[in-house]
Amino acid sequence: MSDIYAEKPWLKNYDEGVPATLEYEEKTFSEKFHEVADKYPDKTAIIWMGKEMTFRELDLLANRLATFLIKTGLEPGDVVGLHMPNVPAHYIGAIAVQKAGCVSTGLSPLLTPPEMAHQINDSKAKVIMSIDLMFEKIAEVADKTNFKTVVVTEIADFLPGVKRVLGKLLKKIPTAEVTPLAGKTVTRFMDAINGMPEDRVDVRRGMDDTIFLMYTGGTTGPSKGAMLTQRSYMSNRLQTLTYLDLGADMVALSAFPLFHIAGLAFGGFSLTVGATQICVPDPRDAHFIIECLKKYRPHLIVNVPTVFFELMKTPEFKTLDKTDLKFCLSAAAPFPPENIAELESVIGPNFVELYGMTETSPVICCNPRYGKKKASSIGMPLPDTEFKLIDPQTGEPAPLGEPGEIVIKGPQVMKGYYEKPEETANSLRDGWMHTGDVAKMDEDGYFYIVDRLKDMVNISGFKVFTRELDDVLAKHPDIEMAASIGVPDPDRPGSERVAAAIVLKPGIAGDEAEREKIIQYLRDNVAPYKVPKVVEFMDELPLSGVGKVLKRELRLVMKDQL
Repeated sequence: MSDIYAEKPWLKNYDEGVPATLEYEEKTFSEKFHEVADKYPDKTAIIWMGKEMTFRELDLLANRLATFLIKTGLEPGDVVGLHMPNVPAHYIGAIAVQKAGCVSTGLSPLLTPPEMAHQINDSKAKVIMSIDLMFEKIAEVADKTNFKTVVVTEIADFLPGVKRVLGKLLKKIPTAEVTPLAGKTVTRFMDAINGMPEDRVDVRRGMDDTIFLMYTGGTTGPSKGAMLTQRSYMSNRLQTLTYLDLGADMVALSAFPLFHIAGLAFGGFSLTVGATQICVPDPRDAHFIIECLKKYRPHLIVNVPTVFFELMKTPEFKTLDKTDLKFCLSAAAPFPPENIAELESVIGPNFVELYGMTETSPVICCNPRYGKKKASSIGMPLPDTEFKLIDPQTGEPAPLGEPGEIVIKGPQVMKGYYEKPEETANSLRDGWMHTGDVAKMDEDGYFYIVDRLKDMVNISGFKVFTRELDDVLAKHPDIEMAASIGVPDPDRPGSERVAAAIVLKPGIAGDEAEREKIIQYLRDNVAPYKVPKVVEFMDELPLSGVGKVLKRELRLVMKDQL
């Protein structure tokens, strides 16, 4: 069987100026950041609640923090956990960790205590950087973990003096108590850097050394740490910046949290190219985001779909002057086609959807910035990315238009899972990363996600791709959000049933009449075997920190209700 993917039909649809292959520098994150800080010292790097911090300021503050980290006893390759929203200390911390020759791991505030303890212990993190509002999460696991030092920032750090004092006095700036932890050193961020020298810190690292240890959920067990290298991350940086034509002239608003790979990637790409970023500490605060859009008029908005959905509910977003807005970028979860049309009716034909995963540093595929964009498509593979769809049983290439598992090879692929050789061997085979995602390719080389392999439902041999069913459900006028999963069929051992979890729009009653209305709608729009046997109305669906439905958790919830 011929391999249509080896022909790379997508190359003919690349934007002008995007080559099939790139020239990569042998420069680490720290080296590129130093170049930017020297080239654009007075340029605004981040904007935080009205305060603009330059690249020179970030550089000097990161030098001071890096010196502190080294004085705590950190050595090259040691791990620092970053447990903060998008506040200045998080950006400074990410840079300082690299200056000190160390590795960072993002700690989500949504982790349960057992999950938090697992990640801290598994990564062997020695220092944790947190914020007072989330400090309790670290305190809960302190006696179950081996970290030595906690550095705690607060919302008011780096705000102008008057604004800081009055904000705390009038309780307009939230704060929380920070208590001692037995056997640990607890230090305030400003105290940690106070008195530390501003001399440049640059502990040398190699391109194949680990830069980030980012955890991704296990399907049957605890999460595992993907070891991204300086080479994989910096290669993906160049791939993404080139493909999307992003440079130092960009002002961007990203609601992706830095503790997530999407936020870390975009934040780091921007810091090492000289772009300006608007800090968004709470991605669910649509009013804050809109005020930032009005005041700073960014060229680029980067969000997960749920954030765009919330903005679209706000009349003010629809009437904003978007003259300076060049395009909107969405990732981390699928964006229903009908919602794309609604968004583009407001922003113009400037919506770009991309696809990636933690293990690929993270971007793999993207719609072109200037060329033809296809609704519901994840676009085309980035330069230097080998990409194909295979039959997971035989390994043979899937025919054109037929579903197959995505496997990729490229400079952005991780070097493996931390201390998990079996997991690594299962995912990385002969240099190919097996993603577990199922997709189709059209004749132009654009790809469309169909489902996750583990989310595909097997009904007596018939395959149901839940992503497709979710898209159909999203079109129903009564449905706010929906997700479908497979559950064991008690009447047919080895087979499954489709179950749908649905959040209705406000004012819609979740009664039996509504359930039958939705089931009839599905009977009219999908094959009979795809119609869910179970329809549960829920107040909310379990979501990740970036708004992605957590189907693994949904299965547990549904299991308890069945």
